[in-house]
Amino acid sequence: MPYTGPVRRRAEPMRVYYDDEVDALYLKLGEEAPDGVVEIAEGVHVDTTAQGRIAGIDILSASTKIDLKTILTYTLELHKYLVTQETTSQRERCSEPAMLNSRAKQTDQYGA
Repeated sequence: MPYTGPVRRRAEPMRVYYDDEVDALYLKLGEEAPDGVVEIAEGVHVDTTAQGRIAGIDILSASTKIDLKTILTYTLELHKYLVTQETTSQRERCSEPAMLNSRAKQTDQYGA
């Protein structure tokens, strides 16, 4: 049965590391230091903390076990307020010099 409880946002971001020379993928799930390792399948290791929490997942021969495109591609989620503020600031910076240049051309055109 799928989990239907509340979802908490993580304080620390998950980090993904891939070494293409050895085809190893590591998912670091937080800043907690691992204390032990559990092999759950051949070449798939789960790093655990002393409290039994999962700190990371190591996948050897990763390209043969998962589609790396699903892990190594990403999307950016931007807060709407930040995007609006940035867009507004850019418009203000861009339109002011454009207006000044427009006035300068009018002045040159009419010799005033």
